Amino acid sequence: MKKTIFTGAAVAIVTPMNDDFSVNYEKLGELIDFQINNGTDAIVICGTTGESATLTHEEHTKAIDYTVKKVAGRVPVIAGTGSNDTRYAVELSLEAQKSGADALLLVTPYYNKTTQAGLVRHFTYIADRVNLPMIVYNVPSRTGLDIKPETYYELSKHPNIVAAKEANGNITSVAKTASLCGDNLDIYSGSDELIVPILSLGGKGVISVLSNIMPRETHEICAKFFSGDVEGSKKLQLDCMSLIEALFCETNPIPVKEALNLMGFGVGNCRMPLCRMQEKNIAVLKEELKKHNLIS
Repeated sequence: MKKTIFTGAAVAIVTPMNDDFSVNYEKLGELIDFQINNGTDAIVICGTTGESATLTHEEHTKAIDYTVKKVAGRVPVIAGTGSNDTRYAVELSLEAQKSGADALLLVTPYYNKTTQAGLVRHFTYIADRVNLPMIVYNVPSRTGLDIKPETYYELSKHPNIVAAKEANGNITSVAKTASLCGDNLDIYSGSDELIVPILSLGGKGVISVLSNIMPRETHEICAKFFSGDVEGSKKLQLDCMSLIEALFCETNPIPVKEALNLMGFGVGNCRMPLCRMQEKNIAVLKEELKKHNLIS
């Protein structure tokens, strides 16, 4: 059995920006402390929610290094180091390893895509060259590429490939992956609306956007489930559904950054090509935040 990286709710943390769109590291530090003080189980830095696609190499590696130092071992730090260029993914992964990250999150190759056989070669090539546990990230809505359960099975044979962040929205596929891989591959929900369903199939938790604004509650969805309070877990999940819907009414991380700004965190706007949230959607988001007592 492979070692589990974390159990519970990891925050896919946003990357705060200054007015000139440079990275606001001081604000990132405040967010990290807020997360840890409110029960988050791990920090994922430079993921999709962290706008990794528009970070320079220097910003990307500095953000990982800063996060590792700021967290200082309080919770695991998982560094997003995926790329559609296998060699660059290795380079980023080695930089994260040097910084002291606890694990890596690697998205499937996007745009150029590949075959299922190519996925096995891509992730195996990276795993052969790093000494950190890897989470493979499947998000077909962004990449145009879906990892099949049989491919997960092949990947799960590698000692460094320990988990999957699954965001394909297909519970049948998740169930088949769990059946094929067993203890050789931990599964995390990559969708906040499917935390409890994936936990019910043996999932270890969630890598969450919702955790940015509700770290305690997202942690509790998982903690209650694991303690045997499935009804309590389900109730929390269902109570959050309309808020989760509002957080994804436009492309992530546009709404979650807007929510954090409305809550007074001052994380700035997203870098282009992402743009400010539409006013009609901001109104909906405000109502949901009020419902959950996140703003007055």
